[in-house]
Amino acid sequence: MRIGELARRAKCSTQTIRFYEKEGLLPPAARTAANYRRYHRDHLDRLRFIRNCRSLDMTHDEIRALLSFMDQPQHDCSPVNGLLDEHIEHVNIRLAELSRLREQLIDLRQRCQAAQDVPNCGIIRGLTAMQPEEHVPGSHLS
Repeated sequence: MRIGELARRAKCSTQTIRFYEKEGLLPPAARTAANYRRYHRDHLDRLRFIRNCRSLDMTHDEIRALLSFMDQPQHDCSPVNGLLDEHIEHVNIRLAELSRLREQLIDLRQRCQAAQDVPNCGIIRGLTAMQPEEHVPGSHLS
């Protein structure tokens, strides 16, 4: 199949396919005599796998690791379990960050209950006075 058909069947864009090829997540396709990419069912399966991982917010490195496990089917899947456990912990950290963020935003919003001129806006004043938080390794702000 050509790239347009692969994109349609995988429900993504041709740019996404080219990007995953460039990142080394999707193996390059064979070329026809006319230099068109020629994809096979394995490409579609792998592309769907990558897209499912991305929908679970996995990084390219995590996906790369999972793909390498898939490419070595003779091994057991304990490293896969470990990778997923680490990803779950990362999600837990992000949930805690988002909860703190929500509290900060609610606090800011409560500082300005009625519209007024911008210099007297409680939200603007709060954002100006707020101390930036320390950088947290592993944070989405990294």
